[in-house]
Amino acid sequence: MKKNYLFTSESVSEGHPDKVCDRISDMVVDTYLSAEPQSRVACETLTTTNKVVLAGEVRGPEIKKDDLIQKVRDCIKDIGYDQDGFTFKEATKIESHLHAQSSDIAMGVDSSGAKEEGAGDQGIMFGYACNETEVLMPAPIHYSHKILRLMAEDRKSGKLSNIEPDSKSQITIEYKDGKPTNVKSVVISTQHSADVNQSQVRDLVKPYIEKSIPRHLLNNLSEEEIYVNPTGNFVIGGPDGDSGLTGRKIIVDTYGGAAPHGGGAFSGKDPTKVDRSAAYASRYLAKNIVASKISDKCLIQLAYAIGVSKPLSIYVDLFDDDEDKNKHVENLIKKNFDLSPRGIREMLGLNKPIYEKSAAYGHFGREPGSDGSFSWEKVDKKDIFSM
Repeated sequence: MKKNYLFTSESVSEGHPDKVCDRISDMVVDTYLSAEPQSRVACETLTTTNKVVLAGEVRGPEIKKDDLIQKVRDCIKDIGYDQDGFTFKEATKIESHLHAQSSDIAMGVDSSGAKEEGAGDQGIMFGYACNETEVLMPAPIHYSHKILRLMAEDRKSGKLSNIEPDSKSQITIEYKDGKPTNVKSVVISTQHSADVNQSQVRDLVKPYIEKSIPRHLLNNLSEEEIYVNPTGNFVIGGPDGDSGLTGRKIIVDTYGGAAPHGGGAFSGKDPTKVDRSAAYASRYLAKNIVASKISDKCLIQLAYAIGVSKPLSIYVDLFDDDEDKNKHVENLIKKNFDLSPRGIREMLGLNKPIYEKSAAYGHFGREPGSDGSFSWEKVDKKDIFSM
């Protein structure tokens, strides 16, 4: 593995068109889980100029279409959109085409008699952790998220004026001997009001770089390597500027490209779908392994087949060429963790309405909440792996 290199990751804000869709799809999941914790949901959302379309499959209590549409408007309002081309008001038309889940899928997934509940789909899921940051996330994606999250908090509180919801960030970090040492460049592109010019936008967003990134990483960052709205004017944004779809920001949602990705999106899926729950479980395992200090970083892969309960394979990489230690950790996982879909949900308490808040600024590296959100970020099993 290379020890000296540059690595870049990007984030997008909650007002990015794809993230608007992720937020709405996860709101649908939470709505059904609030009414019935065993609900099944697979919801996709499309947004464009003054239009939102929901599609997908559900199984659970009857939710009135008008109530769901009002919740969509509430999401749009909370994100901050009330513009000519996209608003929470009646000018934006909202359609729901959700329908009943396929009986074929239900038959394969449900438990009955001696048959255990199976995975909601086939697939491979990866979890990763490293000691580059206090939350055991890769530095480029962690700080990219933090810039946009702090900007959004201040925008919503009124502390940051003339900045609109649609934003992107990108950070390049220089690694020496495999450790992050210097930020080489920062890119921030943000939608803004017509009342400010590009110089003013730069002055508004630059403080968030220093608020988000440790000072020792910024010592060698030159003014020329800070790019703010490099294409110029960015007044028209959000779904009015570009269409959005659920599940198009899967690298932003995970590790910023620092680790492999199985390909499945998270948002809009209830926790019987291993695309979501097994990705959370593999992160939980990897984070506890690194928190135990037996390795600086860890990659976990889990594989499933639709309708089959147990994972088909468990792969562990501690990046230290110690095959015996890798095998030992793999055996500890098999002995101490039930990685069936039901086992994961019970272990992490996933049948709760906890997903809407995960739709922006990453599913990992977040603070576990008292409501059960981000339970996969806890390090309560690290002692299992201590050597």
